Amino acid sequence: MEASDEQLMLAYAGGDAAAFEALYARHKGPLYRFVLRSVKVAAEADEIFQDVWMRAIEARHRYEPKAKFRTWLYTIAHNRFVDHWRAKGLSVVPLEHEDGTVMDVPAGPSAEPHRRAEARQSVARLLDAIAALPAAQREAFLLHEESGLSVAEIAAITGSNEEAAKSRLRYAMNKLREAIDHD
Repeated sequence: MEASDEQLMLAYAGGDAAAFEALYARHKGPLYRFVLRSVKVAAEADEIFQDVWMRAIEARHRYEPKAKFRTWLYTIAHNRFVDHWRAKGLSVVPLEHEDGTVMDVPAGPSAEPHRRAEARQSVARLLDAIAALPAAQREAFLLHEESGLSVAEIAAITGSNEEAAKSRLRYAMNKLREAIDHD
């Protein structure tokens, strides 16, 4: 049976470097996507991503599995975002697409060109709609969709109550549906 995140973190705190490697491998993709979609600037995302892991490493001896490791890790990320925005004199993340790029949509070689173009446009609309969400709603949405966190975990990470987290997620989903259906 595979060790839980919490067991791995405790093992890492006890000196098992391989346990950290396993944790990093499990969480690097979702955490990086969350960070990148939150700040939108790759260089800033890289810095924040590395800082989150450094803070996790530094806090390993203080880690207690009171909540899921994932909740603990994303709480570190949330706190790092707050520091990032404050340093910029902002209370929210910049919303605009900086480079205007559109994510490519995988399609088989037989896919019709107009279908591939429509799919790219749909993805672009979704990314624009996500970027246009208020910061708290965007964060709740990304934590839920990118990282698979529950409403309770989102509330714990963001320091809000479950009802506020649920409302933010519901408003985000409604705004995204409206943006996609409207176009």
